[in-house]
Amino acid sequence: MDEKLKHDMSRFAKLTYEDFKRLAADDSLTPYQRIGFPDSYREGFEPAIVADMIAKVPPLQAQGGVMIDIGCGCSDLPRLLAAHGERLGQQLVFIDSAEMLDRVQAGPHVRKVPGKFPAMPALVEEFRGRATAVIAYSVLHYVFEGEDLFGFLDAACGLLAPGGHLLLGDLPNVSKRRRFFASETGVAFHKAFMKTEQPPVVEPYALEPARIDDGVVFGILMRYRAAGFDAYVLPQGPALPLRNRREDLLIVRP
Repeated sequence: MDEKLKHDMSRFAKLTYEDFKRLAADDSLTPYQRIGFPDSYREGFEPAIVADMIAKVPPLQAQGGVMIDIGCGCSDLPRLLAAHGERLGQQLVFIDSAEMLDRVQAGPHVRKVPGKFPAMPALVEEFRGRATAVIAYSVLHYVFEGEDLFGFLDAACGLLAPGGHLLLGDLPNVSKRRRFFASETGVAFHKAFMKTEQPPVVEPYALEPARIDDGVVFGILMRYRAAGFDAYVLPQGPALPLRNRREDLLIVRP
């Protein structure tokens, strides 16, 4: 691993909402660094990420509707989603800090709401039961580390209209990561990426606080299925950069 990537991975670890506000206001950073990624993890990949979102969320393929993006960031993703939504006559709501939203270029069909979801009771009430699609992409692990996970998810699910879809995208699942690096494919990937002949160290039964694992993923599925939603684990598409150690959750209001 080169020193620049190692430095980026270190400084973008365990970010909070306040950290993201600081990154967004830093003119020395690239759009991908402002949302907490080394450039090599996102640059050139975002059209494929949006295509993957659209393929998984049928309401994003339909004319009209209301799409809410929680933690939209300020890279190319919101711009691409805005352009797609405009073509289909969709109403889009982007939620993030004012610092992030100031860097998002979008047309009049996009409403930008500054603040920290779900601590925005007026918006939550306004859109309760109205959203055809809700997206939280590369967001949930930050909520899990230091916020009220189920408070966040309950509020997001409460936005869904009948038939509405909630995509919780790009979840780093430490159990999936362990399985990958314990495989022949994962060992070869590690050696090539790290430029080493040493295999990765994999501790199959390690308890890792503040990291999403299979128990968390399936706990989310069970909670919202028990609450009357359909819920699924979905693989990331083959063109996505972190597909071998991340996955998506989809929650659907019947």
